[in-house]
Amino acid sequence: MSIGHTLLGLLESGPRHGYDLKRAFDETFGHDRPLHYGQVYSTMSRLLKNGLVEVDGIEAGGGPERKRYAITDAGITDVEQWLATPQKPEEYLQSALYTKVVLALLTHRDAADILDTQRSEHLRSMRILTDRKRKGDLADQLICDHALFHLEADLRWLELTAARLDKLREAVAR
Repeated sequence: MSIGHTLLGLLESGPRHGYDLKRAFDETFGHDRPLHYGQVYSTMSRLLKNGLVEVDGIEAGGGPERKRYAITDAGITDVEQWLATPQKPEEYLQSALYTKVVLALLTHRDAADILDTQRSEHLRSMRILTDRKRKGDLADQLICDHALFHLEADLRWLELTAARLDKLREAVAR
């Protein structure tokens, strides 16, 4: 996810302070990974330097000055271009799990155990996500569905690999 583009998109509804941006991000997108304040302010500094936001006002308070940021026309154009550009599908061609299976075979360890352990972990994660989905709002349901579909694909790969383990053992032994 592009933090910068997300913060720019949140600014389209009107100027906000860094604290407000963090709160809006965390409420909408950061359920599992809230932003750190430092990440918000370093991102805003970069966006300001690149002309995608401007300081709309500075308020003095009991602590440090609070800058209110507003998106510029260039920022709006940047968000529009980002939204219109398709995400590159993640092809998982450098899978750590595949590497573990092959290394287990190369070192004469039981790759089937690795696959079984991973299958159990995937199923555990799926149970947690399914429970979260059941209790969540629509946004949470959609993000859980996305994760569940990826885990289902991984499970299919685990089953296929388990079925081909003898052939893979022969192929890597050469």
